[in-house]
Amino acid sequence: MPKVMIAAASSGSGKTMITCALLQILKDEGLNPVAFKCGPDYIDPMFHRKVLGIDSKNLDTFLAGPNGVRSIVSSAAADEHFAVIEGVMGIYDGLSPASDEGSCYEIARITNTPIILVVNAAGIGRTIISLIKGILADDSEHLIRGIILNKISDAFYEKLRPYLHEEIAKERSDVAILGHIGKCDDISLDSRHLGLKMPDEIDDFKARICRFAKIMQKGCDLKAILDLMDSGAAQAVSSKTRSRSSGTLGSTLADRTLAVARDEAFCFYYPENLEFLEDLGMKIVYFSPIHDEKVPEGADALLLGGGYPELYLEELAGNESMLRSVRQAIENGKPSVAECGGFMYLHKEICDKSSKAYKMAGVIDGKCRYTGHLVNFGYMQIADVHGPVADDFRKVITGLRGHEFHYYESTAPGDGATIYRPNSGQSYEGMYIDRNRLWGWPHLYYRSKYRI
Repeated sequence: MPKVMIAAASSGSGKTMITCALLQILKDEGLNPVAFKCGPDYIDPMFHRKVLGIDSKNLDTFLAGPNGVRSIVSSAAADEHFAVIEGVMGIYDGLSPASDEGSCYEIARITNTPIILVVNAAGIGRTIISLIKGILADDSEHLIRGIILNKISDAFYEKLRPYLHEEIAKERSDVAILGHIGKCDDISLDSRHLGLKMPDEIDDFKARICRFAKIMQKGCDLKAILDLMDSGAAQAVSSKTRSRSSGTLGSTLADRTLAVARDEAFCFYYPENLEFLEDLGMKIVYFSPIHDEKVPEGADALLLGGGYPELYLEELAGNESMLRSVRQAIENGKPSVAECGGFMYLHKEICDKSSKAYKMAGVIDGKCRYTGHLVNFGYMQIADVHGPVADDFRKVITGLRGHEFHYYESTAPGDGATIYRPNSGQSYEGMYIDRNRLWGWPHLYYRSKYRI
């Protein structure tokens, strides 16, 4: 499969805009593109899917393992797609400063993907050359094959280009200078929380991408980029490998109907999670806590995923029939999973940034309040499960991996599990876990228990 990764020295370099523009160009050329995002971020894949109409999935070695990442990529290769992988943070940034584990460079290495390095040239001159040389020095696998300078004027690029080409050629003859993109402040995107604003919040986003794509076509060598992607197709990717699942879990979930909350407020779902449940025999139906009146008839269980319920508190609180339906379903013993935003929805109240309280489902006797800072940000793993749960259920849950990012805290976070944080090496108590409940702040990656 022709493929390329867009990586950078740091966040804020323009990876998302360049990725989206390249995807739009490939789509316009009829090249059937697919997208991937390194790391656990939900938001960039939503832009790929909702705005560009292009299938997009996450690639994360901490959650899926190396073979899981290869499986996700190789499943797209069967349909002869052109793939663009968007990196995360800096090219070598991962779980620890001691190695590139968990970085986008690791993902490029295990999937044999050539890298285009995007360099933010705003406010910098000849030092760009030194910066690029330093990054290339750590490219042990010679995966970086192209350079794009972003946020640089046409005039300065023309002055810099011959010296940049000469200096880089001394270090690496296989690295091409692919072009430049000027400053486009009117097209740039503002940030919220960890990622970008939601797709629906940005006026004329599709038009912005199309404008940026034209600028990219003018300033960059698209033929060279396509040739680079073709070079990635020459590298073998392992055949698709299905992650193993628990026989006990599979027999429990087969032929059951799962009602999944999905609307403006609840939209953070890994496609691989839903595919995993379908592989186990579950039928998935969707409902909206904002717009629908009640939980779908015949639902055997509920999944309330993450999102931004704090942006829709008035609408959620005003839909009293849905709040009552969710509360009754849980009180009547329907199994449920609630992650981050869904976990907030189950509380008695959520307070907005001005401390105004809105009534929610009331299943958890507690309040969620805005803190103004990230709370327990990063990867996590369920290290131990407390309380009277069945041994087979404890076995399925213990070891599950995921991540957290939230600006809210709960007055009743639960104490059903010991949660380990690999980035810091620390642990804390949290979540509600028993035979019918799996609630808490973490976004869980269901196949992570069976990483191979």
